[in-house]
Amino acid sequence: MTRQAQAAQVATENERMGENVCEVNFDGLVGPTHNYSGLAAGNVASKRHAGLVSNPREAALQGLEKMHALSRAGYAQGVLPPQQRPDMAALHALGFSGSHAAMLEQAAKQAPAILRAVCSASSMWTANAATVTPGADSPDGRVQFTPANLQSSFHRYLEPATTGRVLQAIFNDPCHFAHHAPLPATPAFSDEGAANHTRLCADYGNAGVHLFVYGREAFGSAPAPKRFPARQTREASEAVARQHGLIESQTVFARQHPDAIDAGVFHNDVIAVGNGPVLLYHAMAFADEQGTLDALREKMPEPLIPVRVPLEAVSLEDAVATYLFNSQLLSNPDGSMTLVVPGECETNEAVWRTLQDLVLAGHNPIGEIIVKDVKQSMRNGGGPACLRLRVALSEAERAALSGRVLLTEALYAELVGWVKRHYRDRLAPEDLADPLLVEESLTALDELTWILQLGAIYPFQRDA
Repeated sequence: MTRQAQAAQVATENERMGENVCEVNFDGLVGPTHNYSGLAAGNVASKRHAGLVSNPREAALQGLEKMHALSRAGYAQGVLPPQQRPDMAALHALGFSGSHAAMLEQAAKQAPAILRAVCSASSMWTANAATVTPGADSPDGRVQFTPANLQSSFHRYLEPATTGRVLQAIFNDPCHFAHHAPLPATPAFSDEGAANHTRLCADYGNAGVHLFVYGREAFGSAPAPKRFPARQTREASEAVARQHGLIESQTVFARQHPDAIDAGVFHNDVIAVGNGPVLLYHAMAFADEQGTLDALREKMPEPLIPVRVPLEAVSLEDAVATYLFNSQLLSNPDGSMTLVVPGECETNEAVWRTLQDLVLAGHNPIGEIIVKDVKQSMRNGGGPACLRLRVALSEAERAALSGRVLLTEALYAELVGWVKRHYRDRLAPEDLADPLLVEESLTALDELTWILQLGAIYPFQRDA
């Protein structure tokens, strides 16, 4: 059978099984080197907590507990492994040489900022891992993946190669999944992945409209923010849409409000979250709020349900501090939706009152608020939405997954045990130069690939 015939068969099968499509949230496992280095320009929480002592074990267990709670509540939940850190190959490429201990010592003395970058556990925020288009929207009926190039910061620029291997190891069946190369790693095509992409639809198995949000135009003259850099370019968003075969009637490109970026909204998922036909957003999310809504209404097959939070109710400062919009909006079988928010929302009076009003209003599907403690991630500037990559999959596509990545009670128990065996409960900035941390991390990751049955996805395994 030719590839074209296979694609046609897959598209027909996906259409037939449309009612069995569900969204799987693939959360990133927090890595053993989770630390507070304050690496992210424009990320207020990351900078505020730079230099603090972190707890990698608590961070990983908090992430797993969130995954487990949602899985037990009936939401499809997957896991993605962390990256290999410290990235010794990156140190070597930058001129450091000798044993692991020697390179770490050199970096700590000569370039401590580089050492902090190669130890970053930022891959935990898998909303930045890739942009995903489900089979219902792609021309060949396959799920499309493009790893984000993350070129706007060095510590994240190190991720795409391993991210691509991980995605190809899990979504390995070419009849169901298509993988594209990251965009050229240049400022003109700066791509931050699904953190700036939202798919709106009636149901996950139905055709949807893709909202791509960008902060600047590489070849245009849109006003730029004054305080913090705008990471995503319109040119990158358009290129990803082309890779995935999306056409004009399926896409809306909207610019972030520059004042929001200057307030610390480095990604759109810090100021807006969408699910199904619902778009929950802050009044300062988009440079052209009405134009964005009009374009979505024009192209969506089903009516858009905008849920607007005015500036008078929640300030930009409170939105960024609590990550109200960096929450998971999940669909329930009865048509209602559940919003999973970080614990910081509960302790902010204005934000908590706004959340209660959303539930009581009755004019939107949001009927439940769940509060989860992910403070270890929050201190580095990532809430519940940062921690997950959303992938809408049909029953056939879920059956085609490779590895052991869909969370079960047994897998959850194994991962908790794995974290407790291998992770430190204290990591200070000076500990990043400890050569034992390298060996501890490699041992943990080698065991993890056996647990998840993913094969040799890490450089140290492939080079052995």
